[in-house]
Amino acid sequence: MRPLALSVAALLATIPPVHAQGGGAPSTPQREAARLDGEGKTAEARVIFQRLIEEASDPAAKANAQRAMAMSYAFDGDCTNAVKYEEMAIAYWATREQAEPQNAFFQEGELANEVARVCIDAGDFATAERWYRKGSELGLKEPEPRTHAKSLWDFRLAHALGRLAARRGDKPEAARQVAVARKLLDADSALARQQARFFPYLTGYVALYTGDLKTAEAELSRAVAMPGNENDSFMTCLLAMTYDKQGRALKATAQYQKAYDLATGHNPPAAFVRPFVRRKLAL
Repeated sequence: MRPLALSVAALLATIPPVHAQGGGAPSTPQREAARLDGEGKTAEARVIFQRLIEEASDPAAKANAQRAMAMSYAFDGDCTNAVKYEEMAIAYWATREQAEPQNAFFQEGELANEVARVCIDAGDFATAERWYRKGSELGLKEPEPRTHAKSLWDFRLAHALGRLAARRGDKPEAARQVAVARKLLDADSALARQQARFFPYLTGYVALYTGDLKTAEAELSRAVAMPGNENDSFMTCLLAMTYDKQGRALKATAQYQKAYDLATGHNPPAAFVRPFVRRKLAL
């Protein structure tokens, strides 16, 4: 972890409530902290996020800041602390179950899946699986009239379990989960319209982590070319990793740089891509 470049008091003094950067759009402390995370200055970012948590104007704002703090830890590959803060945000949504049950259970499932994604990328597969299963469980608690179909949560879980099996080196189980995901898409046209673009990401990911680099290249190339995926930094990084493993250094470097440039968010894909590519390319 980087040491703080400034004392806490000095750092906070440099971050007014709203300021402009380079004549562009106004920035907020949360955007400034997200920028610091993207640059690898995570300790400095967390000083700001902690202040936002402590000074939140209401429970919703506090939960939002806690979720952002979880993502800050994700940039360090810190599954344990990401879980700690994501659980706080989930606890807020649990208080909203009576008032807005459709949205509350969906948000709980989303946050659980989000931290599971952080943990699989950090290499903590047991924690990732626990939270992916928890996300599905929470999402499926949404009462009628449902705004998110059961098939969506089933597809997400199969997708996650397929990736986890691949990371664990269990090729038969990965193939089984890929087949489950395919069957769900084939049986539900509405789900397919929404989620089909994530299927070659799954098959490419499984191929990459089970050593089938030819299939990985084909599937991940197809994934990044699909509408809606063109700016996905994680899929782009997976393709770069495939080229890297094939020994195609020039293509890998170009693709890594593209992934890095696309990773502008404050989310699990950026939290993996930015530090990973920074190490690869010594940025």
